[in-house]
Amino acid sequence: MALDQAFAGRTYPPTAPYEVSREKIREFAEAVGETNPAYTDTKAAKALGHTDVIAPPTFAFSITYRAAGQVIEDPQLGLDYSRVVHGDQKFAYVRPVRAGDRLTVTSTIEAVKSMAGNDILDIRGEVHDEAGEHVVTAWTKLVARAAEEA
Repeated sequence: MALDQAFAGRTYPPTAPYEVSREKIREFAEAVGETNPAYTDTKAAKALGHTDVIAPPTFAFSITYRAAGQVIEDPQLGLDYSRVVHGDQKFAYVRPVRAGDRLTVTSTIEAVKSMAGNDILDIRGEVHDEAGEHVVTAWTKLVARAAEEA
């Protein structure tokens, strides 16, 4: 059964703060093969004008995707997550994520579409720091594949 397109525009409450640490940034950079010293070396980051190490651009996915769990697990939406694949990802940064940030994410369903029996869900995650300043917006596209014919 297709997802209800009336869910477009639904916004979920902000997540609990996520504390970004140097170690989390280092582990993420290592996992994705990033070697820029600004991700692991405080002196290198400060030489570039940052207050501390910064995270690779795709680091925001780790927190916005977790926040999208509110959407995925919404029983009213009825998404069958066992059929979901990640379709696309985009980011628009105001500033880099940096060690010491305490970030919250507010997720909004931007669109719900059906194409060829597949449901396509566009989720926007607005990331703010502890002071309420906007850090980054992330867009995630999820595709719930159509059930296979028996």
